[in-house]
Amino acid sequence: MARMTHRIALVGYGSAGRGIHARLIREAGLTVSAVVVRDPGRSDQAREDWPGAALHATLEELLAAGGYDVVVLASPSGLHEEQVTAVLEAGIPCVVDKPAATDAAGVARLLDVGRRTGTPWTVFHNRRLDPEQLTLRALLADGALGTVHRFERRWERWRPQPRDRWKENDPVGGGLLLDLGTHLVDSAVQCFGPVESVYAELRALTTPTEDDVFLSLVHVGGQVVSHLQAGSLTGAPGPRTRVLGDRGAYLVTSFEGEASPLSTLDDAAPEGCEGWLVRGDEREAVPRASGGHADFYRAVSAWLAGGAPPVDPADALHVARVLDAARVSARTGARVPVDNR
Repeated sequence: MARMTHRIALVGYGSAGRGIHARLIREAGLTVSAVVVRDPGRSDQAREDWPGAALHATLEELLAAGGYDVVVLASPSGLHEEQVTAVLEAGIPCVVDKPAATDAAGVARLLDVGRRTGTPWTVFHNRRLDPEQLTLRALLADGALGTVHRFERRWERWRPQPRDRWKENDPVGGGLLLDLGTHLVDSAVQCFGPVESVYAELRALTTPTEDDVFLSLVHVGGQVVSHLQAGSLTGAPGPRTRVLGDRGAYLVTSFEGEASPLSTLDDAAPEGCEGWLVRGDEREAVPRASGGHADFYRAVSAWLAGGAPPVDPADALHVARVLDAARVSARTGARVPVDNR
């Protein structure tokens, strides 16, 4: 059977558009048919990467041209709600990078637009497909950790000189809470279910937006507590993942080449392993689960052919509600309940 060809339009060709989405689209065996890009240098890159692709200066120009099966939005977060709305109103399925909107009210409005127009959309929660996340979920399914009581995940970097870009400077759409916090919360929810309350500490140490984030989540039922951290001014990043259960712990020491004093623990790891199953001073390497980020776009292809979306947009609403509650907690110092209606 011949491979189905989807006409994919990509909005934005910077670090997210070219560096992540375009790369994964190609890895999944798909092709970008159009790019919305204004910067001359990035336009040249798009022409070189995707010969024959149409280039548009604006989303409005792209939608007026029409003829696309899906629009992928890799634009700054503060533009997402407006742009998703425009794409859905045009009747074109949409993939939007996370966060879908800057707060829960915005995500709820997008869900309403999707229902009203009958146009499907999904959210790029690609970190569900991290090797450590897939491996952890396999361990949980096997019961290797027993009854889990704490989940810890850190996304910490030593970056004392912040980058000069919108993620660091935009007070509405930027900051680590919306950027990395979205992934961290979604990962916790995927493993341990919805969140019933949040305690948060948020600080801006080197940028106008949050660059130091700590979240304590109590999952529904109260058995599991998640501690999630993101920081850019962390000279000694902690272990990437530590999951504690009554039969042992799952430990991942480092992440995607980020500097960490704990990465030396992996020197003895066999090929094809992802982290350690630890019991006190005993540890054994854990085989890496199969899968990766390109599977998101393989799932997009199946979705466009009539399957389920890679990510239910309702999941993005719950994550946004958790982050909204985190902002209230950081202002008040109180643990804040999460709306799970």
